[in-house]
Amino acid sequence: MAEKRDYYEVLGLTKGASESDIKSAYRKAAIKWHPDKWVNGTESEKKNAEEKFKEASEAYSVLSDPDKKARYDQYGFAGVDGASGPDFSQGFGNLNDILNSIFGGGFGGFGGFGGFDFGGGSSQNQQRVYRGRDIRTSVTLTLEEIANGVEKEVSIERSRPCPDCNGQGTKNSSDVKTCPQCQGRGQVQHVVNSLFGRTMTYSTCPQCNGEGKVISNPCRSCGGTGLVRKRETVKVKIPAGVEAGMQLTVRGEGHSAPHNGVNGDLLVVIKEVDHPQLKREGDNLFYSQIISVMDAMLGCEITVPCIDGSYKVKVDAGTQSGTVLKLRGKGLPSVNGYGKGDLYVKVLVWIPRKLSRAEKEKMESMRQSECFKPDLSRDDKALFDKEKKIF
Repeated sequence: MAEKRDYYEVLGLTKGASESDIKSAYRKAAIKWHPDKWVNGTESEKKNAEEKFKEASEAYSVLSDPDKKARYDQYGFAGVDGASGPDFSQGFGNLNDILNSIFGGGFGGFGGFGGFDFGGGSSQNQQRVYRGRDIRTSVTLTLEEIANGVEKEVSIERSRPCPDCNGQGTKNSSDVKTCPQCQGRGQVQHVVNSLFGRTMTYSTCPQCNGEGKVISNPCRSCGGTGLVRKRETVKVKIPAGVEAGMQLTVRGEGHSAPHNGVNGDLLVVIKEVDHPQLKREGDNLFYSQIISVMDAMLGCEITVPCIDGSYKVKVDAGTQSGTVLKLRGKGLPSVNGYGKGDLYVKVLVWIPRKLSRAEKEKMESMRQSECFKPDLSRDDKALFDKEKKIF
């Protein structure tokens, strides 16, 4: 399965986008990728349109909700994992109805997509905005840190605005001039005459690379890029309940972009240290305790290690080997904040391999006792049937 794209990237936005920007970006994506528009396309085009429409709708469902957006901005996908998204089980719906429910008012007829603006009318006036590269790193956590949440310091090397020129690429503002080739638009126009008439297209200006400005006297410290490499420490808040392999996104803590563009993100991959006694599966924890035959027959009390300390647990007389006891709520918290898992304790009975003569005689005297003959009651039968299935 392909890795999810950043929701802001899906809608062509940057962090901090306003509510109206998010709505406008989704409107354009919905108009472009709604499956009804691709009904006459190839199967590959139809499938691609469906996936793009689902992706844009999922991104909008998160970024348009203030609570989900806040969690996503802080923790990335980990903050909204499990949250309900758009339901396409009954189809994709009519595009007019979708847009009207979000923006209100009428959008006219859907057939032919007449009247919709596909964003091509003003592209010639847009200057290129750079975005810094993302940085991927990892942090290793203990089970205790995962249970409680923790703040970790991560040391990374990244590009930062040059202190000598304040990220401008030159020390003197007067050395930053409007690009003479594109006149500051960042794009150049091409006119092609053909049998079908006159066609105008636009491309990134080759002289300023879409910035609209050129530097005549580059800064010596950064060579005109406006960036220098620095090793810095970033504090990362890690929520309780994260799992190995989960990726947290720290917005704006990646590489800086040239000429004071938009910073990239810091992507933090979670790793776990194996606990010496507890095993983890999702939000649940598992522990095995070995007891003697006498303790199993007569009952006993065992000490079970938990994340928040040790607990005394009673083992009833007659407990069979393989019996599982559940300590409700003693597992790990859900990363989404929906309750806690449980701690399961599996009781294993140890059988001695050697006995003294006197011990053998005592055991022989009890061999014929009805108490020592297997009595598969309802509970014991279910347990042994379950153990049989292992083989």
